[in-house]
Amino acid sequence: MSPEQCKAARALLKLDQGQVAKSAKIARSTLIDFEKGERVPRASTLAAIRAALEAAGVQFIEENGGGAGVRYKK
Repeated sequence: MSPEQCKAARALLKLDQGQVAKSAKIARSTLIDFEKGERVPRASTLAAIRAALEAAGVQFIEENGGGAGVRYKK
């Protein structure tokens, strides 16, 4: 998951950084720094963020020649 995918997922879900951080059980500053590209969190932290966003209703699209992205789950 890239910082851009994370921001896009939050936008689709209409969630702020605090809500996602709380759901992922991480510090809000960690999420802010990740989205700004100032820090690359540990793999476990990225997994927690991704799991929180997926549980809220999005699906991450991996790079497939058309670019990585995010969309609502069906």
